Amino acid sequence: MSNDFIVQTSDLKRIFEFGESEIFALNGVKMDVKRGEFVVVLGPSGAGKTTLLNMIGGIDQPTEGQVIVDGEVISDHSLSELNAYRRKDVGWVFQFFNIVASLRAWENVGLALEFSGGYTKVEIKEKSFEILKQVGLEGKEDRFPSQLSGGEQQRVAIARALIKKPKIIVADEPTGNLDFVTGQQIAELMRDLNHQEKTTFIVVSHDLSITQFADRVFHLRMGKIEQIEEQPQSNFTKKVPGV
Repeated sequence: MSNDFIVQTSDLKRIFEFGESEIFALNGVKMDVKRGEFVVVLGPSGAGKTTLLNMIGGIDQPTEGQVIVDGEVISDHSLSELNAYRRKDVGWVFQFFNIVASLRAWENVGLALEFSGGYTKVEIKEKSFEILKQVGLEGKEDRFPSQLSGGEQQRVAIARALIKKPKIIVADEPTGNLDFVTGQQIAELMRDLNHQEKTTFIVVSHDLSITQFADRVFHLRMGKIEQIEEQPQSNFTKKVPGV
């Protein structure tokens, strides 16, 4: 496997059994993602996008085939190895934010470092404030989720994913719970952070507009990648947009 790629899948299949029936959520997916790339996996509901993301993120394991991340075959990992992989190497961004209502913004972000271990409370707070500033939330570090807009809550979730400096960030419909304008701001923010931090982003979506921010677009349908589309280099100005 090439060193140029951070994520590779080989003949990836995920089969779910319902009685005597078999459903192929993934049916032989081959996918290579370059280091530092921003890729979008595009497809309709039921195409297998979330299943593919779960394979790469170590939440689920394939029925057949391999998932290789930074040279390691994570699809062969034990449960304890997968737990360590998820804590250290993967940052997650979800459609519905998945932040804790009873924690302040910086405390939500700091959870990622608490789970990783090795940081003092002072260090966690300092690093959380730094990353919240980077995603455009300076001055809102002490606010609870109920005091933040949907776009601001998603920024908290992105900061939480990024703070531990993972090898990859996987985002499952990150703009799906936002209005169009806010969704575009969040997509552009992720692209900005991808450029700044050189962190690989794998974003799944059914929203065609998000593809303008991608280096490449993988079109997934019925559990198979039907097309890989190279995107021209974006020329938009790098900035952290407001909400």
